[in-house]
Amino acid sequence: MINYLKIYLPIYLVAYLLVSFVVPTYKTYKQTGINPITFGKNDNAHDYIGFVMKILIGLLFIAVLFFAISDNLYQFTSPILYLQNHYLEILGLILIHISLLWITIAQYQMSTSWRIGIDEINKTDLVTKGIFSVSRNPIFIGMILSVFGLFLIIPNAITLFCTLTTYIVIQIQIRLEEDFLEKQHGKEYVDYRKTTRRLL
Repeated sequence: MINYLKIYLPIYLVAYLLVSFVVPTYKTYKQTGINPITFGKNDNAHDYIGFVMKILIGLLFIAVLFFAISDNLYQFTSPILYLQNHYLEILGLILIHISLLWITIAQYQMSTSWRIGIDEINKTDLVTKGIFSVSRNPIFIGMILSVFGLFLIIPNAITLFCTLTTYIVIQIQIRLEEDFLEKQHGKEYVDYRKTTRRLL
């Protein structure tokens, strides 16, 4: 299992980034001419969250690459030995694949309303059908599950930090987006929020 994971996890992480960010960003830009990446470099909460997310992605890559390249390098991530067992690896693998499928479906259903961050310039449609009828933030759920799944597969200080920080940062981002969506869509969003849970 370990040798297989050393080859597979870097491939999965690249596929995850392609599905979650690169492909929908490219498709949205091609279809609308709008850059869906809205995080900038201003000194505000929204853009700071974008900065933190980039760091978290980088740390995940470091943890996975250290694991894949060398046992000696991996020791620098401070592995959590008592969590290293076959059953948690299997559970983690199940979670990362469910989350990838879940995100793919949510991305498809969101279509050109997809944004990374809050778009205050271009109004988007409020997507409420499909997966979005059971969760207001299905893509964020998928992101949380993906990082948690990686933690279960390679439990160490970095993946633990990324799991906890990802959850906190996403919860903050969700609340920023909720305030914005209520201003943009008014009663339509208020009614949607009453009938659909924030996560699950």
